[in-house]
Amino acid sequence: MFRRMTLVLFACLIASCISSSSAAAWPMLPVGTDQDWALPSTVVIIDVGHGGVDGGATSSDILEKDINLAIARKLYTILRSHNIPAVLNRTGDYALSEDNRWHMTRSRHRKDLSHRRQLTEEIESELLISLHVNWSKKPTKKGPLVLHQTNGESSLLAFCIQDALNRQQKTAFLPREGKTFYLLKRVEQPAVIVEMGFISSGSDRAMLTDPLRQEEIAAAIASGIRQYKWIIH
Repeated sequence: MFRRMTLVLFACLIASCISSSSAAAWPMLPVGTDQDWALPSTVVIIDVGHGGVDGGATSSDILEKDINLAIARKLYTILRSHNIPAVLNRTGDYALSEDNRWHMTRSRHRKDLSHRRQLTEEIESELLISLHVNWSKKPTKKGPLVLHQTNGESSLLAFCIQDALNRQQKTAFLPREGKTFYLLKRVEQPAVIVEMGFISSGSDRAMLTDPLRQEEIAAAIASGIRQYKWIIH
């Protein structure tokens, strides 16, 4: 297992040194054909963690939901600039659970998660990138962590993004399998959860709330996605 992970990480490191070609532009469907009934499609769904009444992890008046959205918007712009079609499942400060009127449960959290999964079925896509911010009781804990599914494509995607974030933040962490996370268990396409840093760490918090550093984080995630696409294609 360790040997396989090392080989995958080595492939990502090689890919980072090679200028990858841009993905094909999102084709426009002709009007007046059967394709009008096709599901909307994209390459990357950017899942913006939390929102609305759900602020996520906090530090004083700093909320995870706001950091996630700020970096998600930057990631969206960068991907589109490289001709990689992307969509955001949240473009403002609102809870996705409020749009879920079909999951009969009193749990707002379950409605939120099931609605995020449902969007991956309604929008044909290749990848799901879920953006989050970490928290720990230990203020010394810092750095990025990428969680992946059990399948190989998700693992490869996680290694590529983890490698890019490690280089951006000067860390040396390995991604982990996120066995207990709902989206990673239920989403069919390759998906990862990107914990971009610790809001509980002073240095990470300064990075996560600085617009210029947010741009660096978004660029690193986009670089990881491009490395992944170069390797599999």
